[in-house]
Amino acid sequence: MSVALRTSTTARLAILCPGQGGQHAGMFDLFRGDAHAAGIFSGPQFEAALGYPLASVLNDETLLFANRQAQPLVVAATLAAWEMLRDALPQPALVAGYSIGELAAYGVAGALSAHDVLAMAAQRAGVMDACAQNTPQGLMSVSGVALELAQALLQAQGAYVAIETGFDTLIAGGARDALLASERDLQASGARTGWLPVAVASHTPLMQGAIDGFAAVLAAVRFADPAAPVLAGVSGKIIRDGNAAKTALLQQLSATIRWSACMDACAENGITVALELGPGAALSGMLRARYPAIACRSVSEFRSTQGVLHWLERELNA
Repeated sequence: MSVALRTSTTARLAILCPGQGGQHAGMFDLFRGDAHAAGIFSGPQFEAALGYPLASVLNDETLLFANRQAQPLVVAATLAAWEMLRDALPQPALVAGYSIGELAAYGVAGALSAHDVLAMAAQRAGVMDACAQNTPQGLMSVSGVALELAQALLQAQGAYVAIETGFDTLIAGGARDALLASERDLQASGARTGWLPVAVASHTPLMQGAIDGFAAVLAAVRFADPAAPVLAGVSGKIIRDGNAAKTALLQQLSATIRWSACMDACAENGITVALELGPGAALSGMLRARYPAIACRSVSEFRSTQGVLHWLERELNA
C-alpha cells in the first residue's frame, strides 16, 4: 500500500472518526495482519491507556462498554484503521470526529501522535467519569419529532440535547431520572427512543466539572497544526491550528455537538466521498441519508483492506 490511489482532479475525500457505541469483540480483527496498524493496539502503551489487557476487555461486555475503556478502545480502532490505509489514500480534504472521535480526528490529521491521543482518551474518560460518580447519568437516542419540540420537552425535565444529528433526530443526555421523565413525554409526543450503552452525560452541562481536569491534560500536550482541516464538533467550523484544536476539544465536553452542522460542512466544502474508520457505520449512514450524492462507507463494512481500497478507487475516480 505504498502507492497512492489514482484519483480524479475533482474528487474530495472526508475521513470520519466515530464515537462510542460500535465496540465489539472483533473490532481489531481486520487490522491484526498489518504490522503498523497492530502497533497501535498492542504493547504496554495501549494497555496502560486501557487499564486492562486488550483480550480481557474484548471478552467482557461490561468492560467493553465502560466509559473508561470505551474511549481509548474506539480511538485505538480508529487510528489503527487510518494507519492501515493512510499511505494509499489521497490527502483528506476534511477530517471530522463524533464525540471522542474528535480527539481521534487530530491524530488522523497529524496534529497529535497516536501515543498522545490514546493517553488523552483515557484521561478524558477519567475526568468525565468523576462527574457521574454521585448521580447516574446516560445518553438516549430520540427520533421522530422536530428538534425544537424534543429540546423543549428535555429542558422541561432538566435534560439536554447532547448531539444534534438531524432534522428530527438527536442524542439526549442528562441524569438518568431526568432522561426517564423526558422519555415518557417524548414518547407521548410520538418520538422513538433508545438508550445508548454510555453511562456519562457527554456534551451536556453535567460535564462542566471535567473542564478543569481536561484543560490541564490539553495544556500538557503539544498540538501541531493539522495537516488536513478538522471540523469542530460544536460548530462544524474548520480548525486549522493547534491552539484552536485545544479550544474546540475543551468546549465539546460540556456543549452540544452539532453533528448535523459537520455533515452540512462536508457538503458545503465539496466532499464527494467519505470513509468512516470504524468501529461501526453510524456516521457514514447518517451522512448518506442527509446527502445521498456523497458516497459513504465504513471500513467496518469490508472484509479486507483491498476491499476498502477498491471501493475508494472506484468512487474517487467516478
